[in-house]
Amino acid sequence: MRILLTGSSGWLGRFLAPRLHQAGHVVTGLDVAPGACTDVIGSVAEPGLIERTFADFGIEAVIHAGALHKPDIVRHPMQDFVDVNVTGTLNLLAAAARAGHDRFVMTSTTSLMISQAIRDERAAEAIWLDETAGPLAPRNIYGVTKLAAEGLCRLFHAEQGLNVIVLRTGRFFPEEDDTLKGLSGPNLKANEFLNRRLTVEDAAEAHLAALERAPAIGFGCYVIAAPTPFRRSDAEALKRDAASVIGGLFPDAAALYAGQGWQLPVGIGRIYDASLAERELGFRCRTDFAAILDALRSGMALPFIDDPAYVSPKEAAVSGLRR
Repeated sequence: MRILLTGSSGWLGRFLAPRLHQAGHVVTGLDVAPGACTDVIGSVAEPGLIERTFADFGIEAVIHAGALHKPDIVRHPMQDFVDVNVTGTLNLLAAAARAGHDRFVMTSTTSLMISQAIRDERAAEAIWLDETAGPLAPRNIYGVTKLAAEGLCRLFHAEQGLNVIVLRTGRFFPEEDDTLKGLSGPNLKANEFLNRRLTVEDAAEAHLAALERAPAIGFGCYVIAAPTPFRRSDAEALKRDAASVIGGLFPDAAALYAGQGWQLPVGIGRIYDASLAERELGFRCRTDFAAILDALRSGMALPFIDDPAYVSPKEAAVSGLRR
């Protein structure tokens, strides 16, 4: 299948494009920044560029992984988010519908499920977040525009019959968190596999599963994250004393962490539940918290990437122009 992959120079794109090739697809990468997997330089906000790309490369399906993200809020005005995340998605959906495509996959985010109250962890227990969570009240322009893009996907399925899968991915970025301080990057990332993270490799595999299943499903929206070891009945205890809950499930976790100079989370305020994706997409992340502990026991490399120096290609290009 001839697939248009947007965001092909980004962190996900550099892992997803090779996997698509391995699966036998012909990939055309589109991004605002050059990259090894990028064939077309430009923005999804340019409808003429999208039309030319569809025609020139005979595009048969779209994986829309390009977007402005939460870190871009400090670098871009709100209008840019609307142009790229909303209008860009509309341009791609319209082109796919006109071309008679039978599948479209969009990368969304669990961030749009997080209201300010959830972000501030005001509840007395951990909030369980799955596809039924709501009402949704995104706390920033990133979440607002991604939610709007999801709405466009749903509309094109209802009105145009386009089969669309939306993937609300948890965290898989390699760089340091820009808000949470106090723990090392590897420690924080390891903790997040309990409730909100996945590897970039698993994120790529989820997109392949969505591409395959879209025609059978029609429309679907799925949380994608490492499977949590917790149950809903753990919610109160997780907020109060997460380390004890973790210790009950993984008796040697505290000792393994101590050997690294790491800390288990004191409290956990929210849990992403990816079980619907497992039931309907047949997809389950390979790397979970147990895999982190297995690596610590064996002395093997950690099964995720931590790169504090990572800079996205689009920002690297802008920085180069400013020098």
